[in-house]
Amino acid sequence: MIVEKIEQLLAEKFSEPDFADCFVVEIKLEQSEQRLEVYVDSDSGMDFSKCQKISRYLEPFLDEGAWLGPTYVLEVSSPGIERPLKFHRQYHRNIGRTLQLNLKEGEPREGILKTVNPESIILEQEIKFKEGKRNKKEIIQTVIPFEHITKAIVKITF
Repeated sequence: MIVEKIEQLLAEKFSEPDFADCFVVEIKLEQSEQRLEVYVDSDSGMDFSKCQKISRYLEPFLDEGAWLGPTYVLEVSSPGIERPLKFHRQYHRNIGRTLQLNLKEGEPREGILKTVNPESIILEQEIKFKEGKRNKKEIIQTVIPFEHITKAIVKITF
């Protein structure tokens, strides 16, 4: 019930022009610890200021309704790079980055996200193989439908 109320409040907040490209990734409620974690993302990227404004927007509702009791912890943040991509719209911001994919069938794949289409992505991979005594490399691009992806994580490369 609390999660649904938070979702409704955020939907209202996201109708404001400054937050129109924001969306909820996940809401985690630990009632035993009186802790609410809200993960929000944005097509233009989340920053501290946006998270702070969303937190300050939610606090009066939590206080007045005493939804989590007199003392609670509210954490509003972006999902972070280590969290899997959940929505189609998150892929667009990660074009050019390395993705690690788990697929419904076959081996996991890792490569550079080149293109995002409505139904699929194009992943570029470097394949190493031996030709005679020589080691060779080939760059291939593979179309992977979203329906085949079970998990996608952006890999940090330095």
